[in-house]
Amino acid sequence: MNVLVFDIETVPDVEAGRRLYDLDGLSDKEVADVMHHMRRQETGDSDFLRLHLHRIVAISAVLRSSDTLKVWSLGEPDSTERELIQRFYDGLDKYVPTLVSWNGGGFDLPVLHYRALRHGITASRYWDVGEHDRDFKWSNYLSRYHWRHIDLMDVLAGFQPRANAPLDQIATLLGFPGKMGMSGAKVWENYLGGDIDGIRNYCETDVLNTYLVFLRFELMRGNLSPERHESECQRVRDILTGDSKSHLQEFLTAWQPL
Repeated sequence: MNVLVFDIETVPDVEAGRRLYDLDGLSDKEVADVMHHMRRQETGDSDFLRLHLHRIVAISAVLRSSDTLKVWSLGEPDSTERELIQRFYDGLDKYVPTLVSWNGGGFDLPVLHYRALRHGITASRYWDVGEHDRDFKWSNYLSRYHWRHIDLMDVLAGFQPRANAPLDQIATLLGFPGKMGMSGAKVWENYLGGDIDGIRNYCETDVLNTYLVFLRFELMRGNLSPERHESECQRVRDILTGDSKSHLQEFLTAWQPL
């Protein structure tokens, strides 16, 4: 079975902000400030933008396929949003994996939907619910209660929003690194500062945390024996040990199994 753990990082879609709110002539930061201000007025508290007003700047993944384990960010730092999204859906066409996410059903996938719509991207395998492959009628990426996409946050909460937990805290409680000096709230600031590499690195540590939680989940479900679980965790350690990237080495150092 192929498993693809994924995560996205986003910034305000200032192009959409200019178009929707007639903000021509303002800088990107000024447009985003207006968008956040309008959102606070709408909610009375939060400035977190509606999902169709996000633009994707990074997609990171862990792919477990056959004897392969890989962690990386799709495309290059200067890749367009369209290219990143197309690569994501091309990967689904190629590997037909089990998708794994943390809050992917509530955030990542809907944002990908809106942005794929924006760019005219074809993703027929992803949207198949049995029209082309009868197996997808009973197990597809879109149904909340199917297993082809496992939103770990949703599943572990028993599909009860009041029981949702942050990935950072769950990862930390399990002895995984969790956040390491970065968070989604800082992505826009880092993006304005030109630190796209830092954003991609942060996204990669998020998918590593998610993958390790997924392995523990598979142990809990009985899909992995304790010995196989430890073997899969050691595979992650081996991959990180053999990679010289500083953020992966920091992740390995911060990983303190309980």
